[in-house]
Amino acid sequence: MEKILIVDDENDIAELISDILEDEGYSTTIKNSGNDAIAEIKENDYDLILLDVMMPDISGTEVCANIRNHTSSPIIFVTAKTALSSKLVGFEVGADDYITKPFVNEELVARVKAHLRREERIEKKNNNNVIEIGEIKLNKESFEVYKNGNLITLSTKEFELLSYLMENAGIVLSKEQIYQSVWKNNYGDIGTVAVNIKSLRNKLDTEEKYIKTIWGMGYKFVRA
Repeated sequence: MEKILIVDDENDIAELISDILEDEGYSTTIKNSGNDAIAEIKENDYDLILLDVMMPDISGTEVCANIRNHTSSPIIFVTAKTALSSKLVGFEVGADDYITKPFVNEELVARVKAHLRREERIEKKNNNNVIEIGEIKLNKESFEVYKNGNLITLSTKEFELLSYLMENAGIVLSKEQIYQSVWKNNYGDIGTVAVNIKSLRNKLDTEEKYIKTIWGMGYKFVRA
């Protein structure tokens, strides 16, 4: 269940927003001051923040600027201000969207859902780019491999080979399959598979804990 923080000094409005969102299946927390919101965000994680701009103790823009280094969650300003300059200031300090008071309930829900879906897509993309098995972590986006938190330097083909093996962990892969998938017949011969397997083992698997030779068949990356 996604958690949403509602920050508004007008508790009646905050309670209304809370009721609307909880009817949609979200968990909500209300804070009625900017300073309380800052303290809350530094202590707890939220999937989305609805933030009133005009509050007596500290403005929503100040809150947003203060918390942006503590959270990457979407921040939607809820405000009576409609001037473009006010919105631009909000975007500059890290807001993701605006909804103007008085708002239509359906629009509020639609904006919240849209931002949460976007976060889900980003998280899924990031998860798809990282493979972690045992002590080995491979990041396809940053082209980095770590073992026990230590960066391991690999050549391009070693990285592609390891990525292919880890993506197919638990499956026995023949030398032919590996060669076709990693080298794609661009250069070398099938013997280069064994050479690069040996190099990978020397760099991150000297005990052959992960990269197993299946005699007469090929290789298998195991979840040690």
